[in-house]
Amino acid sequence: MPDADTVTTDPPAATAVATEVRRRPALSPSRASDFKQCPLLYRFRAVDRLPEVPTKAQLRGTLVHSVLERLFALPAAERVPAQAKELLGPAWTDLSADRPEWTELFDGEKPDDHADWLRSAEKLLDAYFDLEDPRRLEPEACELHVEIELGSGVLLRGYIDRLDVAPTGEIRVVDYKTGAAPREIGEAKAMFQMKFYAVVLWRLRGIVPRQLKLMYLTDGQSLAYTPDEAELLRFERTLEAIWQAILKAGKTGDFRANKSKLCNWCDHQAHCPEYGGTPPDYPGWPEPDAGDETPLDRAD
Repeated sequence: MPDADTVTTDPPAATAVATEVRRRPALSPSRASDFKQCPLLYRFRAVDRLPEVPTKAQLRGTLVHSVLERLFALPAAERVPAQAKELLGPAWTDLSADRPEWTELFDGEKPDDHADWLRSAEKLLDAYFDLEDPRRLEPEACELHVEIELGSGVLLRGYIDRLDVAPTGEIRVVDYKTGAAPREIGEAKAMFQMKFYAVVLWRLRGIVPRQLKLMYLTDGQSLAYTPDEAELLRFERTLEAIWQAILKAGKTGDFRANKSKLCNWCDHQAHCPEYGGTPPDYPGWPEPDAGDETPLDRAD
């Protein structure tokens, strides 16, 4: 699931020296949404790369995404609730092995802490099965990495939770939402993300997705939306404008704070002028690979 920072090629064993190739800077839905929400947040994440401590809710969302990806790798008949819950333990073992610091969020002196968290993940899986029967589906891909360079030179990059393609060729983009942000705010950010993916798929395949589907596992609801080509063209121009604004801010270091309700969920208030903080000295525009999205980004 995690996106790599570099591409490594291995020469013959006798002269085995890994060669790292830096990827071009790209725009992802999460980083584009960050800049749109607050340019300073974008700087903290993409340029300064300040550390953030994930919440248990974010980890739970990441875990549920991993389980659903594994579920669709099974034969259709095995995609049942009991099997999904059996996948929770192995999925968490693999995720925490890659990021052992995640286990520190659980209180070792409270044995029920981790068990209660896993049970809350089971409830999200139950909600998923209430929304659809995965035995009836054969997605083309899960956790699909997509990338396209627009005519303007902007490189778009991201991950799609699930891509369904009908026998007739119609495309449906599916995204699972497990976060607890206010519905009106979360929905606006989610639709921004879905239109981003719709633009990428349109440019990659020449087909406008028939449906963008959001599945809200916390409240067991789904939202479906049908874009059209004119709308995606306008959105493509919006993405190009965001990238140009990022490049302009990168050259000057003028990433301004934009105070909003979403500040309540920000890890960086101690560095934010809106809260009496001082940002780190600007390191200069390093042409960061701002297209990277972490599993936590994709689990919102």
